[in-house]
Amino acid sequence: MESRNRHENVEVETRNVEERNDNSLVASTFIKYAAYLIIFFGLLYFLIRYVFPMF
Repeated sequence: MESRNRHENVEVETRNVEERNDNSLVASTFIKYAAYLIIFFGLLYFLIRYVFPMF
């Protein structure tokens, strides 16, 4: 009987975890990082083509 009273006073916390797979979010993230790569390689091309030959 004593163990039953101990369990009745315990508060139980439940969590509902929902996985979200938003395709528009994935696409926009891909576009963002693709733009970063294009800008990075464009800057490298500019440095190699125009700045380094000056030295």
